[in-house]
Amino acid sequence: MTRMVNCARLNKELPGLEAAPFPGPRGQEIFETVSQQAWQEWQTLQTMLINEKHLNMMDKESRKYLNEQRDNYLAAKPVDHADGYVPLQS
Repeated sequence: MTRMVNCARLNKELPGLEAAPFPGPRGQEIFETVSQQAWQEWQTLQTMLINEKHLNMMDKESRKYLNEQRDNYLAAKPVDHADGYVPLQS
């Protein structure tokens, strides 16, 4: 049976993640409060931010920025988007 969570991002009960996305207290908190759908949406946004803003994940400041954006996104707060970015139409 699918584990359900009250998703903090989407504000409704949805299927939860199968495992914490990373170790530690923040990973556990995300596991308990974020749905699969919201996490997949974050991963898409994360990829766009890394690519369009040319983030180097070896750089401590880039990782800090991305973590801040993740926390804002999952809390349904405003996040950055790349200037001029137009998503592909399917």
